[in-house]
Amino acid sequence: MSKRLLQSMSFILLAGVGLASPTVFADGGKLLATGAATSIEGSGGGGIVPWATTASYAEEGEWGVTVNANFADVEDFQLGVQSLNFTYDNRVEVSFAQQRLGLNTIGGDLKQDIFGVKVRLAGDLVYGDMPQLSVGLQHKRNQTYDLPAAVGAQDDSGTDFYFSAAKAWLAGPLDRIWVANYTLRATKANQLGLLGFGGDKNDSYDYVSEASLGMFVNRHWLVGVEYRQKPDNLGFAKEYDWRDVFVGWFPTKSVALVVAYVDLKSIAGLPDQTGAYASLQVSF
Repeated sequence: MSKRLLQSMSFILLAGVGLASPTVFADGGKLLATGAATSIEGSGGGGIVPWATTASYAEEGEWGVTVNANFADVEDFQLGVQSLNFTYDNRVEVSFAQQRLGLNTIGGDLKQDIFGVKVRLAGDLVYGDMPQLSVGLQHKRNQTYDLPAAVGAQDDSGTDFYFSAAKAWLAGPLDRIWVANYTLRATKANQLGLLGFGGDKNDSYDYVSEASLGMFVNRHWLVGVEYRQKPDNLGFAKEYDWRDVFVGWFPTKSVALVVAYVDLKSIAGLPDQTGAYASLQVSF
């Protein structure tokens, strides 16, 4: 197991010790797995896509907290993410994430901080005919801007805005529970913002689509796919869309583990960026 992944697991355990006050947190009214997992940008959802769901199992009048570690290892890069997420009233989600991208081929790393807010507007993931509808933003601050500036990025910080719709079907095809999410994002971020914002080709907001589809094998296991469109702002290398195939395990409402095969195509001109992804989330 890599040193970065061990550090991420330690972050989760330490945060859990510091947050263990039972009078503050959700008592688990929501159905198992409806809190989903935590994305690589800190927002509740899938691995690479934020969902309309709010993280944790907090219902009306309750607080919820999740701590999370994500790790992806592809051909020339390693991405480590640590995040902390607060939810209230099954309505509002506030998140903070730190990303570190290791540059295996050229050496060094890229870092950024992400501050997120999500608000549920209407609907419900499970009950009623209307899907759950949410809006959110992610304000990103690149902490290692020299390299992004050198390849044509225009800014060291930027804000993504997104709208998400999610719905679960309790009696879907194959007599299984299915869940789907669609997210429309407005962004200037290059490679999530790790290569800065805007570029020599384009310095305007792009509108990109992101989607997730999953099927519950049983109440504890979820299998699915995700797809994320990407903007293409930098002239030195084309930015490609991302995709993954994932398996999620929800043994209890306190723990969620997701593993995936990810295909990121080419990053910064380096092709064949495929590999493994893992996410561990602890909820209170």
